Amino acid sequence: MKAIGYEDYQGPRLTRQQQIARMHRVIENELTEKQRRAVLGYYVDKKTMPELAREFGVCKSTVCRTIQRAEKRLRRCLRY
Repeated sequence: MKAIGYEDYQGPRLTRQQQIARMHRVIENELTEKQRRAVLGYYVDKKTMPELAREFGVCKSTVCRTIQRAEKRLRRCLRY
């Protein structure tokens, strides 16, 4: 009997639409307002970190840290 390895696993997978819907739910429900604005501004609106910093009235490093924390939270929430 052959053992099934990780690469052979064909368990349930989410469709692209399901993945996108899940990402939207996590962004809306798990991120703070500041994190949500920064992530959407950076990834959706394609604004630079300096642009977001000026818009929010903070340093670029603050925007960078906010996005990093949001990404960490998103990864944790979407892991399972």
